[in-house]
Amino acid sequence: MIDAKLPTSLDGPRTLRSRAERDRRKTLLREPHIAPLTEFADMLRSADVAVPYFDPLDGGNAARMLFLFEKPGPMTDPEGGSGFISRNNDDATAEAAFHFMRQAGIDRKDTILWNVIPGWNKTIRIAKGELEQGRLALNALFTLLPRLRIVVLVGRKAAQVQANIEQRGLKVFVSHHPSPKVRAIYRDKWESIPGVWAVARQALEHTTPK
Repeated sequence: MIDAKLPTSLDGPRTLRSRAERDRRKTLLREPHIAPLTEFADMLRSADVAVPYFDPLDGGNAARMLFLFEKPGPMTDPEGGSGFISRNNDDATAEAAFHFMRQAGIDRKDTILWNVIPGWNKTIRIAKGELEQGRLALNALFTLLPRLRIVVLVGRKAAQVQANIEQRGLKVFVSHHPSPKVRAIYRDKWESIPGVWAVARQALEHTTPK
Protein backbone atom coordinates (compact mmCIF):
# COMPACT_ATOMS: atom_id res chain seq x y z
CA MET A 1 0.00 0.00 0.00
CA ILE A 2 1.06 3.59 -0.55
CA ASP A 3 2.77 5.05 2.51
CA ALA A 4 1.28 8.34 3.68
CA LYS A 5 4.82 9.66 4.13
CA LEU A 6 5.65 9.35 0.44
CA PRO A 7 5.98 12.61 -1.54
CA THR A 8 2.67 14.09 -2.64
CA SER A 9 2.01 13.59 -6.35
CA LEU A 10 -0.50 15.27 -8.59
CA ASP A 11 -3.53 13.10 -9.32
CA GLY A 12 -5.62 14.60 -12.09
CA PRO A 13 -6.31 14.25 -15.82
CA ARG A 14 -3.17 14.46 -17.95
CA THR A 15 -0.89 15.42 -15.03
CA LEU A 16 1.87 13.20 -16.41
CA ARG A 17 2.42 15.73 -19.18
CA SER A 18 4.57 17.42 -16.52
CA ARG A 19 8.17 16.27 -16.55
CA ALA A 20 8.47 17.12 -12.87
CA GLU A 21 5.55 14.84 -12.08
CA ARG A 22 6.96 12.03 -14.21
CA ASP A 23 10.28 12.35 -12.41
CA ARG A 24 8.54 12.36 -9.03
CA ARG A 25 6.76 9.11 -9.75
CA LYS A 26 9.95 7.48 -10.95
CA THR A 27 11.37 8.05 -7.47
CA LEU A 28 8.55 5.87 -6.10
CA LEU A 29 9.16 2.84 -8.32
CA ARG A 30 11.16 1.00 -5.64
CA GLU A 31 8.62 1.50 -2.88
CA PRO A 32 7.50 -1.84 -1.37
CA HIS A 33 4.02 -1.90 -2.93
CA ILE A 34 5.30 -1.33 -6.47
CA ALA A 35 8.87 -2.69 -6.56
CA PRO A 36 7.95 -6.27 -7.62
CA LEU A 37 5.88 -4.85 -10.47
CA THR A 38 8.70 -2.54 -11.51
CA GLU A 39 10.99 -5.56 -11.75
CA PHE A 40 8.31 -7.39 -13.74
CA ALA A 41 8.09 -4.58 -16.30
CA ASP A 42 11.87 -4.41 -16.54
CA MET A 43 11.97 -8.14 -17.26
CA LEU A 44 9.52 -7.84 -20.17
CA ARG A 45 11.20 -4.85 -21.80
CA SER A 46 13.37 -5.24 -24.88
CA ALA A 47 15.13 -3.04 -27.43
CA ASP A 48 12.07 -3.14 -29.69
CA VAL A 49 9.26 -3.07 -27.13
CA ALA A 50 8.66 -0.33 -24.57
CA VAL A 51 6.89 -1.85 -21.58
CA PRO A 52 5.54 0.92 -19.32
CA TYR A 53 5.94 0.94 -15.58
CA PHE A 54 2.95 0.49 -13.30
CA ASP A 55 1.85 3.76 -11.74
CA PRO A 56 3.00 3.92 -8.10
CA LEU A 57 -0.10 5.94 -7.20
CA ASP A 58 -2.16 2.80 -7.87
CA GLY A 59 -2.47 -0.08 -5.44
CA GLY A 60 0.55 -2.06 -6.60
CA ASN A 61 0.74 -5.59 -5.27
CA ALA A 62 -2.09 -4.84 -2.83
CA ALA A 63 -4.55 -4.15 -5.66
CA ARG A 64 -7.85 -5.98 -5.58
CA MET A 65 -9.06 -4.84 -9.02
CA LEU A 66 -7.16 -5.21 -12.30
CA PHE A 67 -8.27 -3.08 -15.24
CA LEU A 68 -6.92 -4.89 -18.27
CA PHE A 69 -6.81 -2.73 -21.40
CA GLU A 70 -5.69 -3.79 -24.89
CA LYS A 71 -2.28 -2.39 -25.91
CA PRO A 72 -0.17 0.53 -24.71
CA GLY A 73 -0.15 3.67 -26.81
CA PRO A 74 2.60 6.21 -27.54
CA MET A 75 1.93 8.17 -24.34
CA THR A 76 3.18 5.18 -22.31
CA ASP A 77 6.55 5.28 -24.08
CA PRO A 78 9.31 7.05 -22.12
CA GLU A 79 10.36 8.62 -25.43
CA GLY A 80 7.69 11.24 -25.95
CA GLY A 81 5.38 9.94 -23.24
CA SER A 82 5.38 9.21 -19.53
CA GLY A 83 6.86 5.71 -19.36
CA PHE A 84 3.86 4.65 -17.22
CA ILE A 85 0.55 2.94 -17.78
CA SER A 86 -1.57 5.48 -16.00
CA ARG A 87 -4.93 7.21 -15.88
CA ASN A 88 -2.90 10.43 -15.64
CA ASN A 89 -1.26 10.09 -19.05
CA ASP A 90 -1.54 12.91 -21.56
CA ASP A 91 -4.07 11.33 -23.93
CA ALA A 92 -7.84 11.19 -24.35
CA THR A 93 -8.24 7.53 -23.39
CA ALA A 94 -6.40 8.00 -20.10
CA GLU A 95 -8.39 11.15 -19.37
CA ALA A 96 -11.67 9.32 -19.94
CA ALA A 97 -10.49 6.43 -17.73
CA PHE A 98 -9.62 8.90 -14.97
CA HIS A 99 -13.10 10.44 -15.01
CA PHE A 100 -14.89 7.09 -15.37
CA MET A 101 -13.02 5.71 -12.34
CA ARG A 102 -14.11 8.70 -10.30
CA GLN A 103 -17.66 8.43 -11.61
CA ALA A 104 -17.79 4.73 -10.66
CA GLY A 105 -16.60 5.50 -7.13
CA ILE A 106 -13.49 3.35 -7.39
CA ASP A 107 -10.74 3.84 -4.82
CA ARG A 108 -7.45 4.17 -6.67
CA LYS A 109 -5.59 2.18 -4.01
CA ASP A 110 -7.76 -0.83 -4.93
CA THR A 111 -6.70 -0.81 -8.57
CA ILE A 112 -3.93 -1.60 -10.96
CA LEU A 113 -3.84 -1.04 -14.75
CA TRP A 114 -2.29 -3.27 -17.37
CA ASN A 115 -2.65 -4.25 -21.04
CA VAL A 116 -3.22 -7.69 -22.48
CA ILE A 117 -0.44 -6.77 -24.95
CA PRO A 118 2.12 -5.44 -22.45
CA GLY A 119 4.44 -3.40 -24.68
CA TRP A 120 4.33 -0.55 -27.20
CA ASN A 121 6.17 -1.34 -30.43
CA LYS A 122 5.39 1.86 -32.38
CA THR A 123 2.10 0.57 -33.85
CA ILE A 124 -1.44 0.05 -32.61
CA ARG A 125 -1.70 -3.01 -34.84
CA ILE A 126 -1.59 -6.29 -32.96
CA ALA A 127 0.63 -8.76 -34.80
CA LYS A 128 0.26 -12.53 -34.86
CA GLY A 129 1.66 -14.00 -31.67
CA GLU A 130 1.40 -10.84 -29.57
CA LEU A 131 -1.79 -11.94 -27.85
CA GLU A 132 -0.33 -15.29 -26.84
CA GLN A 133 2.79 -13.59 -25.49
CA GLY A 134 0.49 -11.28 -23.59
CA ARG A 135 -1.32 -14.24 -22.04
CA LEU A 136 1.98 -15.62 -20.75
CA ALA A 137 2.93 -12.26 -19.25
CA LEU A 138 -0.51 -11.98 -17.68
CA ASN A 139 -0.10 -15.37 -16.01
CA ALA A 140 3.16 -14.17 -14.48
CA LEU A 141 1.53 -10.93 -13.34
CA PHE A 142 -1.17 -12.79 -11.43
CA THR A 143 1.48 -14.35 -9.19
CA LEU A 144 2.41 -10.82 -8.06
CA LEU A 145 -1.14 -9.81 -7.11
CA PRO A 146 -2.13 -11.97 -4.13
CA ARG A 147 -5.15 -9.84 -3.15
CA LEU A 148 -6.67 -9.66 -6.63
CA ARG A 149 -10.41 -10.40 -6.75
CA ILE A 150 -11.88 -8.56 -9.75
CA VAL A 151 -10.70 -8.18 -13.34
CA VAL A 152 -12.29 -5.67 -15.70
CA LEU A 153 -11.55 -6.43 -19.34
CA VAL A 154 -11.56 -3.17 -21.28
CA GLY A 155 -12.11 -3.61 -25.01
CA ARG A 156 -12.54 -6.51 -27.43
CA LYS A 157 -8.92 -7.67 -27.46
CA ALA A 158 -8.84 -7.81 -23.68
CA ALA A 159 -12.08 -9.78 -23.66
CA GLN A 160 -10.34 -12.59 -25.53
CA VAL A 161 -8.61 -13.71 -22.31
CA GLN A 162 -11.83 -13.90 -20.29
CA ALA A 163 -11.95 -17.71 -20.10
CA ASN A 164 -8.32 -17.91 -18.94
CA ILE A 165 -8.98 -15.48 -16.10
CA GLU A 166 -12.24 -17.07 -14.97
CA GLN A 167 -10.39 -20.37 -14.58
CA ARG A 168 -8.44 -18.69 -11.80
CA GLY A 169 -11.60 -18.11 -9.80
CA LEU A 170 -11.54 -14.36 -10.35
CA LYS A 171 -14.72 -12.43 -11.05
CA VAL A 172 -14.63 -10.88 -14.52
CA PHE A 173 -16.45 -7.90 -16.00
CA VAL A 174 -16.24 -6.71 -19.60
CA SER A 175 -16.60 -3.10 -20.72
CA HIS A 176 -16.11 -1.14 -23.90
CA HIS A 177 -12.91 0.81 -24.41
CA PRO A 178 -12.84 4.52 -23.44
CA SER A 179 -11.10 5.58 -26.64
CA PRO A 180 -11.94 8.62 -28.78
CA LYS A 181 -12.92 6.23 -31.60
CA VAL A 182 -15.54 4.48 -29.47
CA ARG A 183 -16.81 7.84 -28.24
CA ALA A 184 -17.15 9.17 -31.78
CA ILE A 185 -18.76 6.12 -33.40
CA TYR A 186 -20.50 4.29 -30.55
CA ARG A 187 -21.44 6.99 -28.09
CA ASP A 188 -23.93 4.77 -26.24
CA LYS A 189 -21.25 2.13 -25.68
CA TRP A 190 -18.78 4.75 -24.48
CA GLU A 191 -21.32 6.15 -22.02
CA SER A 192 -22.02 2.65 -20.65
CA ILE A 193 -18.44 2.22 -19.40
CA PRO A 194 -18.68 3.86 -15.94
CA GLY A 195 -21.81 1.87 -15.19
CA VAL A 196 -19.99 -1.43 -15.79
CA TRP A 197 -17.06 -0.23 -13.70
CA ALA A 198 -19.42 0.75 -10.88
CA VAL A 199 -20.95 -2.72 -10.89
CA ALA A 200 -17.44 -4.20 -10.66
CA ARG A 201 -16.71 -1.93 -7.70
CA GLN A 202 -19.91 -3.04 -6.00
CA ALA A 203 -18.92 -6.69 -6.53
CA LEU A 204 -15.60 -5.99 -4.87
CA GLU A 205 -17.41 -4.83 -1.74
CA HIS A 206 -18.91 -8.31 -1.41
CA THR A 207 -15.73 -10.32 -1.91
CA THR A 208 -13.83 -11.89 0.95
CA PRO A 209 -10.48 -10.11 1.47
CA LYS A 210 -7.26 -12.04 2.01
